[in-house]
Amino acid sequence: MSTPVFTVIPKTQFKTIPWKNGKGNTIELAINDGGNLENFEWRLSMASVVEDGVFSDFSGYLRNLILIKGDGIELIHDDKISDKLTTLLSMATFDGSSETVGKLTHHAITDFNIITNQKSYDVEVNTYLLSSTILLPTHTLSFIYCLEGDAKITSTDNSIDITLPVGDLGKLAINNNENITVSGQKMIVVKLKAKSDSIL
Repeated sequence: MSTPVFTVIPKTQFKTIPWKNGKGNTIELAINDGGNLENFEWRLSMASVVEDGVFSDFSGYLRNLILIKGDGIELIHDDKISDKLTTLLSMATFDGSSETVGKLTHHAITDFNIITNQKSYDVEVNTYLLSSTILLPTHTLSFIYCLEGDAKITSTDNSIDITLPVGDLGKLAINNNENITVSGQKMIVVKLKAKSDSIL
């Protein structure tokens, strides 16, 4: 039976990369091995939106976008459906092939992005504004990010007992049935599972 592997990716290792549409920069927190902006399976990033405009085209991908700073943005998809993100950690899920236009409520915002290849991965994204303790499922690749305060990651067999500093990214690869819990606040938890059911 394999041992869960937990990695802390410090903010000092995050990369600044230009947007696909060239109208800004994104901070890339993590991407699958061998992935790049033009071809990847999953990617986690943050970006500041300082003006209204069209989002980059990510056809073939599913996008989850979370408001982590600022007073709000409206996302209009294909001139029809809109998502209004007005509270901290509110989230929109939409097809990356949509022509999405962002309209700021007032001032610049910062968003947290999870982009996944729809053919390869299932994704579940949850946000926790208040202090919470959650159980991570087995056979997934999970990421944890906190906006405020440190998070605590523990396992029932004590093989994992780690503090995740605020602003760093936690990456947890679980490959057995060990119970892993995460405790934190203002927290984003991402769970990825390969559709091929291969062990991550």
